[in-house]
Amino acid sequence: MIIIRRVYDPETTEEAYKVLVDRFWPRGISKEDARWNEWLRDISPSNDLRKWFNHDPGKWEDFKRIYERELEDKTVLLRKLKELELRYGILMLLYSASDTQYNNAVALREIMLKFEIQH
Repeated sequence: MIIIRRVYDPETTEEAYKVLVDRFWPRGISKEDARWNEWLRDISPSNDLRKWFNHDPGKWEDFKRIYERELEDKTVLLRKLKELELRYGILMLLYSASDTQYNNAVALREIMLKFEIQH
């Protein structure tokens, strides 16, 4: 199971492996206060794509399509996330954007649901 949560939201009691999937460290959170297991910044969209999208709902479908294309070169990272999901049962993708509907973690979850590990 893959779930998403904003890093600023209150902690949940769910037992999950938590991965921050943003390119930049969240503002206002010190490394000591980080409540995630891992930061996988290279799975995030490129700077150009992130800036172009700018959380514009009108660009959402194009953003997801382009992001998925970018991830074709990062199958090692996708495989790592899928293996973490299999190992821990619940994988929590964390993001810092204030937009809870149109962000890279939402798109990544959709892409991951289609991704299958090739043996």
